[in-house]
Amino acid sequence: QVIKCKAAVLWEANKPLSIEEVEVAPPKEHEVRIKIMATGICRSDDHVITGALVAPFPVILGHEAAGVVESVGQGVTSFKPGDKVIPLFIPQCGECKNCLNTKGNLCSKNDLALGSGFMPDGTTRFTCKGKAIHHFLCTSTFTEYTVVPESSVAKIDSAAPLEKVCLIGCGFSTGYGAALQTAKVEPGSTCAVFGLGGVGLSVVIGCKVAGASRIIAVDINSDKFAKARELGATDCINPKDFEKPIHEVLMEMTGQGVDYSFEVIGRTDTMTAALACCQYNYGVSVIVGVPPAAQKITFDPMLLFTGRSWKGSVFGGWKSKDAVPKLVADYMNKKFVLDPLITHTLPFTKINEGFDLLRTGK
Repeated sequence: QVIKCKAAVLWEANKPLSIEEVEVAPPKEHEVRIKIMATGICRSDDHVITGALVAPFPVILGHEAAGVVESVGQGVTSFKPGDKVIPLFIPQCGECKNCLNTKGNLCSKNDLALGSGFMPDGTTRFTCKGKAIHHFLCTSTFTEYTVVPESSVAKIDSAAPLEKVCLIGCGFSTGYGAALQTAKVEPGSTCAVFGLGGVGLSVVIGCKVAGASRIIAVDINSDKFAKARELGATDCINPKDFEKPIHEVLMEMTGQGVDYSFEVIGRTDTMTAALACCQYNYGVSVIVGVPPAAQKITFDPMLLFTGRSWKGSVFGGWKSKDAVPKLVADYMNKKFVLDPLITHTLPFTKINEGFDLLRTGK
């Protein structure tokens, strides 16, 4: 059956999302249709609205959510109606080179690089006013119902609170994994985290769980410092309070720079600052924020020649289908908290207000 439901459609760039009635087609072979119960708002969705991340229009955005399986397509054996699930914007097909390599997690069946806006078969499951509507990262969670490929969904503990664990679908896992999986932060080490949004705060949680002795939080919005301290930051600094470049400030604070630094903003200037502030011989800097489209980075290669490592991290380096159920179990076992990352809970129809709160740093 086709389901008619509400969805937030983005018809063109730099316009508000429009709440529309859409038609959601039934799942095809190896697809799952999900009733979305809770979705988070992520800066990557906003990047599409502003044009910093290129995607085809019209589109249903959203990629950080949790829901319940409504129906399954032919050949689907690992899910049944009623299962609690989290959609995965990075799939895990289990067959490609990256899935088969222990070091890889960026399944080549992802739509992040392509940005096609379609399901793997090149078609869409959404229609609105007679027009085909594009998918976003094969998840499209800003809708009451969505259809995702079987490789893009993970079954989770049926007791998990969906309005909290939806964050494990992107923001939390991305930051937490950048510290634990990508950087492999060690006990007693020093870390610097640039950007204290939901993902940056999740990096702070990861550094703390890993046993870092010093976690320096960096943001131009000092209102974010109290929460960063609550989650484990030992120092908080605002670059606006200093005359000199922030990497020099961090070098002076730590002697020779931090062991690990994380750029969780998505700006080229802070990426080079994060690289420059880590220890010149064995420091590791991780790019977590989505880089802006069509921008290049310029830096002194001597920064790398002396031994520093520069890494990128997508979805925290986790193999999505394997890791998400375990992360949900860790949350249920109180290994980490999610509540402080949730500042506002709004009804779906107020989604544009949610984006306004994001843009004003609230």
